[in-house]
Formats: sequence, structure tokens, C-alpha cells
Amino acid sequence: MPYPQPSPTAPPWLKAAPLLFLLLWSSGFVFLKLGLHYADPLTFLALRYACVVGLLLIPFLWIRPALPANRQAWLHLAMVGLLLQAGYFSLTYLSLKSGMSTGAVALITSQQPILIGLLAPAIAHERVDRIRWAGLALGVAGAGLVIGATSSLDATSPLGVLFAVLALLAITGGTLWEKRYGTPTHPVTANLVQYTVGLLAVAPLAYMLEPMHVQWAPGLLWSLAYLVVANSIIAISLLLAMIRHGEASRVSALFFLVPPVTAVIAFVLLSETIPLLAWPGMLLTAAGIYLVMRKPRQEACSQTVGGL
Repeated sequence: MPYPQPSPTAPPWLKAAPLLFLLLWSSGFVFLKLGLHYADPLTFLALRYACVVGLLLIPFLWIRPALPANRQAWLHLAMVGLLLQAGYFSLTYLSLKSGMSTGAVALITSQQPILIGLLAPAIAHERVDRIRWAGLALGVAGAGLVIGATSSLDATSPLGVLFAVLALLAITGGTLWEKRYGTPTHPVTANLVQYTVGLLAVAPLAYMLEPMHVQWAPGLLWSLAYLVVANSIIAISLLLAMIRHGEASRVSALFFLVPPVTAVIAFVLLSETIPLLAWPGMLLTAAGIYLVMRKPRQEACSQTVGGL
């Protein structure tokens, strides 16, 4: 089966996608922290997905976007939704519920770019050279410094560790599945399918594992509104577009920057302090991302010549 290649006609707005994705995704952790004061984790996630599905039904029925062309395309969309929406987010929340600290969960799931680098050559036919491996190593070191400086790394719950590792595997699998099997699909259709799958998986878990407590307060509504629009619709659409038009190993490396950017946003919005040790971690992470995201000279020259 042929492997999809980066599209030669990537839209111009895609150049701004990494920065916008980072800001929206990292801000989501701040709003998630706010929302979890008012609802149980899986209940909050199911409520978030229900709102996304309800919101997406409006443009879906209004503009009637094109549907996937065949059964396989439907199945691939559903699988990405199962891995990302149901798998990654549910397992992350279950890890926190089982006693893992946010720092420990973040440290485990931030290893995703390393797994992508290891698996991409076999699954997505991507070559990861030595410079990009050096960048990935710097990213791991930098993210570890930031997480260790800004939060507790308590990981004494074996079940919590298991859930965190499974969350790491889920988001890695979703990224590689989208890279190998993803086909251009209208974003309204793609998101509606994937969040419906997520809702159908998460809602029963919330019912079985939680009392489904929800306190309808302004803080919950603000958190829910941001996570539904900014994270669940815009940020996920940007992530899938970047994966489809680029290399999975490069795109996944952006997750190294999530802990530093989250720390800065929490400092601005919540007045949370940034420990001194976190700053060199941010610099290491930025250097690692530069090495991973940079285009080799030969590749850049060939793209320039091709565009003449």
C-alpha cells in the first residue's frame, strides 16, 4: 500500500500552524485545571465532547461538507478518533485519577516524539537523521527540566503509571495512523466523526467509574467554552493538518514545547511562579525544536528550485 507523502500544495496558512497550535494546546492545560475544580475528570471530558459534537452538527447540516469516499476512509477517521480522543485523553485523565501527579503524567507522555522518531521509519517511511535525533534528545532533557522544576513528579501509583504509558502509546499510534492512512477530509466531517467516536467511548467510562458530579459555575463554563472551541476544534484540526502535510517526527516534536509554553501562560494568567531551573530547560527545549524542525540544506534547495 502506498504511503501518503507531504502535499506539494500545502495551504499558505500552514506556516503559522505550529505557533498557533502551541498557544492553543498549551493554554488548554490552564483551562483544564480550572474546569476540573467543578466536575469529575471523565464526566468533564464527556461533557466537552458532547458540546463539540453538538456544535459541529450545525455547520455539518448547514454546509453539507463532502463525506469520506469509501468505507476505509470512514474507518481510518474513526480509528484516529479512537486513539486520540478516546484513548489519549481518557487514559491521561484516568492516570491523574489514579494518583499520578500532573508532572509525572506530562513527563511520560512528553516522550511521544522519541517514539515517533523510532517508529516513523518503519511505519511512515520517514528518515530521522542524526541532527534531528540530537534535537529530540535536547527536547527530552529540556522538557524534563521544566516539568521537574514546576511540579511534583510523584509516580507511586502503578496503575497510574500504566495509564500514562498507555496514553503515550495512544497519541503515538494516532499520529502515525493519521500519517500513514489519513486522507484529505473536510475538517467539519473529520472532527464530527472523531469526536462522536470519543463521546461514545468516554461517556460509558464516566458512568461506570465516576459519580458524574458537575457544578455549574462560571468557571466551568469558561473552561468548557475554551476547550471546546480552541482545543477540540481548532487545535486538533491544526495538528492533523500539519501531520498530513508534513513529517510526523517533526510535528510531534512540538509537544516538547508544551510544558514550557504552559508554564509561561500559567505565569501570565494564573500568576504561577516559574522556578529558576525551568528557564535553562526552556532554552534546551527551544534548541532541540530548532534542530528537529529545521530543513536540511539539500531539502531546502530542492524546494527552492522546484518553486522557481
